[in-house]
Amino acid sequence: MTRVSVEIEGGVAQVRLSRPEKMNAVDMEMIDEVIAVAAQLAQEPGLRAVVLAGEGRAFCAGLDVANFAALAMGDPETLIMPRTHGAANRFQQFSLAWRALPVPVIAALHGVAFGAGLQLAAGADIRVAAPGTRLSVMEMKWGLVPDMGGMVTLPELIRADQLRRLTYTAAEIEAEEALRIGLVTEIAEDPQARAQALAQAIAGRSPSAIRAAKRLVTRAYTAPAAEVLLTESREQTDLIGKPDQMEVIAANMSGRAPVFG
Repeated sequence: MTRVSVEIEGGVAQVRLSRPEKMNAVDMEMIDEVIAVAAQLAQEPGLRAVVLAGEGRAFCAGLDVANFAALAMGDPETLIMPRTHGAANRFQQFSLAWRALPVPVIAALHGVAFGAGLQLAAGADIRVAAPGTRLSVMEMKWGLVPDMGGMVTLPELIRADQLRRLTYTAAEIEAEEALRIGLVTEIAEDPQARAQALAQAIAGRSPSAIRAAKRLVTRAYTAPAAEVLLTESREQTDLIGKPDQMEVIAANMSGRAPVFG
């Protein structure tokens, strides 16, 4: 792969957008590689967490405008409308693949996270940003609307009026404001180091419980209350019903050294 690099150590995958000469601007090759990497990681045995970052001066500067300007000359109906990944198309899967990954994903942001880059980050479970990182729902600058999964993920992060403001104006905001409105989770001088520390902390917990928790939290934001309550009960029953997991729970509750399973 030429656009994305992957390293896995200790159950934590380091995924980096690797087009630094273009500030990791997104072209079709990157979209397809990101989707392929997420699919590969979904099948990776022993995976416990993912850190998603960008090489060079930025996390992601958004769409490679020159690349997509050429595509825009074609038929948008055949480019955008086909559902290639369940309910999503290729562009939406670029972001939503991380939401669908069974383990937590932590995005480490620096430089800029614009347009497609912001929507990619919104597909992660947690976003850690360097001070001064600039973020923007950029599409209105080109006379477009966000269409890479952001209208599924962003409403879970920020109020409707804030989402409207950012979408309508294409305004750039810095990490400090993004933290205040909920667009980023926290700010760290070294976001990759902080993301790695969070990933290691997650990797030290029960992988079965972590995966169940991700399913449960995702459902909490997407389903009616009755379905969420039922899912809570189902996930807990399934964990307790596994003899090996029950041994883990009992050991942890006994006050001895933590046991993971």
